[in-house]
Amino acid sequence: MRLLITGANGLLGQKLVELLHRQPEVELVASSRGHNRLADRYPALRFETLDVTDAAQVEEVIGRVRPSHVIHTAAMTNVDECELNQDACWLQNVTATAHLAHACAAHAAHLTHLSTDFIFDGSHGPLTEDAAPNPISHYGRSKLAAEQAVQATAGLRWAIARTVLVYGVLHGGGRTNIVLWVRDSLRAGKQIKVVNDQWRTPTLAEDLAQGCWLIARQSARGVYNISGRELLTPYAIARQVAAHFGLEASLIEEADGSTFTQPARRPPRTGFVIGKAEQELGYRPHSFAEGIDIVAAQAP
Repeated sequence: MRLLITGANGLLGQKLVELLHRQPEVELVASSRGHNRLADRYPALRFETLDVTDAAQVEEVIGRVRPSHVIHTAAMTNVDECELNQDACWLQNVTATAHLAHACAAHAAHLTHLSTDFIFDGSHGPLTEDAAPNPISHYGRSKLAAEQAVQATAGLRWAIARTVLVYGVLHGGGRTNIVLWVRDSLRAGKQIKVVNDQWRTPTLAEDLAQGCWLIARQSARGVYNISGRELLTPYAIARQVAAHFGLEASLIEEADGSTFTQPARRPPRTGFVIGKAEQELGYRPHSFAEGIDIVAAQAP
């Protein structure tokens, strides 16, 4: 199996490289628009520069590398940035996905596309794969349109992996995650406000990478929910992080979503039912407590 990852510099991309470079049956090719952030860790890793918004470049790289499988993680994922820069969001999340889907179809590559719980309005949850999408942010609308572009591409063998509130440690710097943000804020004695009226099933990045690998390895078809099992509010997450590290929980202030002024609306209640991935793929995520342990070991 020759497997190409887009967005290899991102959190999920890095975890996929970490997982798949050890698989003897995988000839791994990492790609990203920027330089290879993992070159120091994996000097033998094959790396291709790839801007997925450039149709000609996508066709050239896919045609030359000839992957049997592609896992598409590259995306614009900052929800507020997507709301404020809607054209850039659409280009990176929808147009780029359509380019990749067409190139994969043309070269008989199986495509695993990453999507999100933000395609739903948050009126109820946890959600199964057949729940009706109704996005309330531009980010959510772009990710739903990307799913539709994948599904509409003639001749494409595809799977969609939807996920929720991914956390983990990114090598080489970048956006933090909720676990480290809470821990480091409390260690510094900072008072933090955390929402108590949004519900998610937080997902360890290593678990999401495992789910994507299970999909690709089996050339699975269709939509799969890949997340954690536990339905938690960010406030409950923060309290659990404080307890885990023995930090002062009184610094954590409960707040509802209306307390924060943000350009993009957030769905109040999502989270996923993961029974399909468990039964069909053999997906087994860590508990949230185990996830904190893994993050803490990587970022003491």
